[in-house]
Order: sequence, then structure tokens, then C-alpha cells
Amino acid sequence: MNGVFPVNDVAFEISTTGRDITGTSMTAISGMESMTVSFDNGVNEWNPIDDGGWARRLVTSKSITVSLSGKRVVGCAGNDYVAQAAFGVGAGALTVLAIFFPNGDLLKLECVLSVTACGGGSGGDIAVLEFDCLSDGRPIFMRADGTVVN
Repeated sequence: MNGVFPVNDVAFEISTTGRDITGTSMTAISGMESMTVSFDNGVNEWNPIDDGGWARRLVTSKSITVSLSGKRVVGCAGNDYVAQAAFGVGAGALTVLAIFFPNGDLLKLECVLSVTACGGGSGGDIAVLEFDCLSDGRPIFMRADGTVVN
């Protein structure tokens, strides 16, 4: 089927060295079951007299939140890094996230790591790992053909 893809064809990596992404710092995060990419648009609105009171609007700011949810996988470098970031503040909660889409597009963002759940569950469950990557500055979105979109 042309134009659609299963979510499990999306790949993502996180830097295990904070904002320093040299060498082999980018690694997968094992055990994730769901991912959501959300956009927050800052919209300014005004009502000019010459438009008869009809509202005008303009998007003037943006941010991205990538929410990931899955299982705690001890020994996976990406999963371990996120779990440890639950206790981090300041620079201890900064990282880089890269999302690779099946058509070859890439979204890369410096972000603040906000861990919302780590461990826990009922006696028969597997421990959870849930977190948000909140964009910190302008991300890079590169189309499969190498064109950077801003």
C-alpha cells in the first residue's frame, strides 16, 4: 500500500552522552512499545477592523514533544540512560533524539528528557519506562533527498 507504514518501521536513537553526539553516543532504546510526536503551535490572533471583526491568525512559535512508552530493559544502553535521567536535573536531563522514518526522512532534536514513569507495576507486570523528549530549540528535519526543512 503506497504512502502508509507501520509504526514499528520507525527507528529512533538517543544520545547517551547528553548533548555531545560525537562517536558512538547515539543508540537505540530497546523495549519501547509506543511513540507519539506532538506539535505545540503558538498562535497569535487579532481582529482587524478592516476585516469586519473576523479573526486573523499566525503561527509564531513551535515546539515538539516526542512521548515514548515501553518496558524497562536493564542492560540496554539507551534504556539505561533514560532510566538514570529520571534523577537528573539541569544538564543531567539534556540529550539528543533522532527519529528515522521509513521513507528516509530524519527528525533530530536537542531535547529535555522528562521521565514520567520508571519501574513499577503489579506483581505480574514487567517494569515500565515512560518519558517525554521536549524539544529545546529548533530541530532539524531532513527529507530523504537531503533537503533540510525549517
